[in-house]
Amino acid sequence: MSVANDRRQVEERNGAHFDPAMMVEAAKHTRAAIHAIAAAIHPGMVEEDAVAMARRMLKAREMLRGWHGIHVRFGPNTMKNFGERSDPGVLLREDDIFFIDIGPVWRGYEGDGGDTFVVGNDPDMARAARDVRAVFDATSAAWREEGLTGAALYRRAALEAEARGWQLNLDMSGHRLSDFPHAVKFDGPLRDIDYTPSSGLWVLEIQIRHPERRFSAFYESLLV
Repeated sequence: MSVANDRRQVEERNGAHFDPAMMVEAAKHTRAAIHAIAAAIHPGMVEEDAVAMARRMLKAREMLRGWHGIHVRFGPNTMKNFGERSDPGVLLREDDIFFIDIGPVWRGYEGDGGDTFVVGNDPDMARAARDVRAVFDATSAAWREEGLTGAALYRRAALEAEARGWQLNLDMSGHRLSDFPHAVKFDGPLRDIDYTPSSGLWVLEIQIRHPERRFSAFYESLLV
């Protein structure tokens, strides 16, 4: 067995009673929650109020417990990396962009999802929201069709972003998911693995930045 396959066996391990179907269900519930939160966000709202609202909505769906915090980023705060704090007091403008990134635990299984939304009529922002999904779709299709490794996935994503006029943020580089908590099994980035990631165990994260303006778009979902 190759060294890469040895690592794969270790890094893709799960709990003794792991159910792949539950990972897919957790992903579906996460995506539905993201769109419900987005539908309640409106211009004039302060980012901190949107986070508080998202917390209430997740609690109502029995998804409040999360393996990572609730991130809602407005306008210039969309430039922040995962671990960075938002600048306080940012209002969503009439023509603006925002993204939502949540990592709830649903019935003992980790969900993780992110998506970008636009209010108003800014054409660059609208294109970013479309293109980040297009980059995700093209990259994940290449994984399915060509068996790309984690490292190759992000090389492809960078090319897909550049072809559309965006800069890919490689600090947002994907990761494992599992029955909670995945961190005791493997906690490294998808970008660094040298084998083909298995379906239903990894999240592909894509963040594209405007080359001149201070905003980005973000999309992530389970690779299946």
